[in-house]
Order: sequence, then C-alpha cells, then structure tokens
Amino acid sequence: MSTAEPVKRGLRGFFRRLTTTRAEQEAEELKEDLAQHGATPIASCAQRRRFCVAGTLRTVTLRPRGGVPSLEAELYDGSDVIDLVWLGRRKIVGVEPGRVVRAEGLVSIQDGRKVMFNPRYELLPASGQ
Repeated sequence: MSTAEPVKRGLRGFFRRLTTTRAEQEAEELKEDLAQHGATPIASCAQRRRFCVAGTLRTVTLRPRGGVPSLEAELYDGSDVIDLVWLGRRKIVGVEPGRVVRAEGLVSIQDGRKVMFNPRYELLPASGQ
C-alpha cells in the first residue's frame, strides 16, 4: 500500500461526513455498536424467532393494552425499529428516551411493526462512555 492510500481514505471519510446528515451519522454509529453488544440488526429479525437486539430508546410511553397497563419503548439500532412492550408495568427505572438498551426475546409483528413482549433487557452505558 502506498503512502497516499491512507490520505485518500481519510479524505474520502472526511467528505462522506460532510455530505451525510447527523441522523445518518448516528445510524452508522449505532450499527457499528451492534457487534460489540452481540446483537442482531433489527432489520434482520424475523417473526416468531428469538433475537438479541441493541440500540437507543427513542420513545417510552405508558399505554394500556386490553385494560392492563403496559410500558412501550421504541428501540432504534440504525437499521430499523422494534417496539419493546412490558405488560403490567407502569415504569421501569432507567428505561427512558436516549438510553442504550440490549433486549432479548421473541419477535412478533403487530400492525406492521416488529414487537418484543416482556423482553429480558440490560441497560447499557452510552457509546463513548
């Protein structure tokens, strides 16, 4: 490899960062973290199979399901989103928007969205900490 190769790659990366949006950059960073957490990209998760996923919680809401309270959180990993639903829970300490979480459970599809009910979860430190 010539000495010009690292310079070319550096410039290419610099220009790529200039032309991508902040959201695209965050998505790339989240995708890079997947392997570190031993997670499967959400976009690759199939229905009726168990998966381990990791990402950042975008929203956390309390929404009743069938008369029972449920805590719902939207997890984003840079490839797709999945709804994490804890039935019978009104609040879970640490489960809040912006938090990095790894979750494991059975993936299902409801109303066209991927959902994981009562997943096992682990609260993780944010990237770079």
